[in-house]
Amino acid sequence: MPIQNLLAKIAKGPKASKDLTWDECKQAMKALIEGEATPAQTGAFLIAMRFKMESVTELAALTAAARQYVPPLTVSRDLALVDVPTYAGKQDTFHATIAASIVAVAAGAAVLMHGYDGIPGRPGSAGVLKALGIPVDADPKLVSEEVNRKGFAYLDIGLYHPPLYRFLEMRQELGVRNVFHPIARLLNPGRAPVQVVGLTHPPHFEKTAEALRILGCRRALVIRGVEGDPELSASMATRVLELRDERITPLGVAPKDFGLAFVPSREMAGFPPDQRDREADLIRRILRNQVPGGPRDWVLMNAAMLLYAAGRGVSLSACFPAARAALDGGAAGRKLDELVRQPVAA
Repeated sequence: MPIQNLLAKIAKGPKASKDLTWDECKQAMKALIEGEATPAQTGAFLIAMRFKMESVTELAALTAAARQYVPPLTVSRDLALVDVPTYAGKQDTFHATIAASIVAVAAGAAVLMHGYDGIPGRPGSAGVLKALGIPVDADPKLVSEEVNRKGFAYLDIGLYHPPLYRFLEMRQELGVRNVFHPIARLLNPGRAPVQVVGLTHPPHFEKTAEALRILGCRRALVIRGVEGDPELSASMATRVLELRDERITPLGVAPKDFGLAFVPSREMAGFPPDQRDREADLIRRILRNQVPGGPRDWVLMNAAMLLYAAGRGVSLSACFPAARAALDGGAAGRKLDELVRQPVAA
């Protein structure tokens, strides 16, 4: 079906527009990625989908189609791998996900983090990881090796899936997000058995969990996360949908579930975009168990959440002692040292 026909179907207005079928979504993705659609048709498709809003089937079908253009990373099936997409960027809080992931890896999980750093005024995780000394520009083969050897790696989506990255970058040209932003979150480059997806856009909350179920994901946590990242809040209860064996269960997760008190939001505060070194220093000190109080508690509860997602405990609270032990015992600090890129010998 020509792209014009697909556009006519989704762009007729709020009462006349219709959702695309699974096969039509595949045709649309082919036209977009393979350049069959003109620039005008591409922009029209992205804006029309934004106004119509993606159905669950469209979200799943477009993600499945996008996955077909690049092979998955070669990651050992023996790892308790968790897929952690970070695409929102931060404006008000520090990247607790980074520290929490390293703590969780030190306690027995494995994490593949992926994202991009292209939102003006909202620095992504890549800049902070780079300031920590952790590689952020490795090609997919090296990323696979890092995950297999060390249990953690960051994958730049632009190096893994250039066409998808091109559409993410169109946010700068169009002025708004498009359907490729939720697709990137669902992409799961390592085909991890567990996905932890953060978002803030309310219409996508239930849809994301349903789309993951259609895509065959056996276990996932969909989180109304802090600033859209896959993070539980330490200052309020967080809405979570747990997908497990095709059943979706709503949860309300609060610090008390980990035996913690609510943390003032100021203790989650981040740094201006030009001060990533300061944020990296904070995360480094947290991982070396040199920061007490709220920032530490926030990291630990999210580390416990990742351990729970990885199947390292029967409940969120049951995973908290392992996260705390990894921090208190120095394993998290040692894991950071292991992840930092070593200088090349002279």
